[in-house]
Amino acid sequence: MVSFTVAAAQYPIDRLESWEAYAAKLTRWVEEAAAAGASLAVFPEYGAMELASLDPETMGDLAGSIETVSALLPRVDALHGQLAARTGMHILAASAPRKDADGRFRNAARLFAPNGKASVQDKLVMTRFEREEWDIAPGASLRVFDTALGRLAVSICYDSEFPLLARACVEAGAEVLLVPSCTDTLHGYWRVRIGAQARALEGQCYAVHSPTVGDAAWSPAVDENRGAAGVYGPPDRGMPEDGVVALGVEGAAQWVFGEVDTARVADLRADGGVLNARHWAEQPGAVALPAVEVVDLR
Repeated sequence: MVSFTVAAAQYPIDRLESWEAYAAKLTRWVEEAAAAGASLAVFPEYGAMELASLDPETMGDLAGSIETVSALLPRVDALHGQLAARTGMHILAASAPRKDADGRFRNAARLFAPNGKASVQDKLVMTRFEREEWDIAPGASLRVFDTALGRLAVSICYDSEFPLLARACVEAGAEVLLVPSCTDTLHGYWRVRIGAQARALEGQCYAVHSPTVGDAAWSPAVDENRGAAGVYGPPDRGMPEDGVVALGVEGAAQWVFGEVDTARVADLRADGGVLNARHWAEQPGAVALPAVEVVDLR
């Protein structure tokens, strides 16, 4: 059982002048989280789209932006790996479109451990704009990551609104669900937040929500961003009465810090005021869950 501080980013989309400006920004954010004692830093969905500004010729074009960001991913991931090793933190990098061998793009969130190991969770259910405008393809694999902090799972934005995905991860031992998001309205923010809190309730686990914030008029992809970061748990013994462990100020660029204790997860699943995790299969219509791959990042 592990107790640690998690940092959830309310991450602003900036117009960057150079790769060096991006590296300095990311380094500053990671170092701030580390200085505050965080063992895990969570960045949002599509936060990497700010890298499209490095190519002024294509940054105003959606397809061009996606290509630019995807091409930079190896460099981006190398930087995250270095920062994870230097700070001793686990880092969930801001998700980005990744071009695969089949020519399709997928929305990929990459998790870096301080020991040099890394893995990825692709988004599985596409929103309307990803289907109809971005032409982003769904991923195929659902994963749980075995780390020094416990078992983590990633549910990217819209995925958090589909309970069977998180449930499969809970059955595979997930104790903390990471929910990076990118929403351009408060309606979207609340859909993801309600999904995150519902998944924490059902799975008797923690959910850590990290959104993009601010305006980026230059970008056709992430021009408007609304949301607040939060750390949520089930509203039960030893947790806040409303389940809100920590919550940021909507729209602000900031870290939100919360305390995670996986012993509480084990305790509530064994002897909580309710036993949602144990009683899931008793609901009418409970069906077989998707397969989950357990990835060892220890």
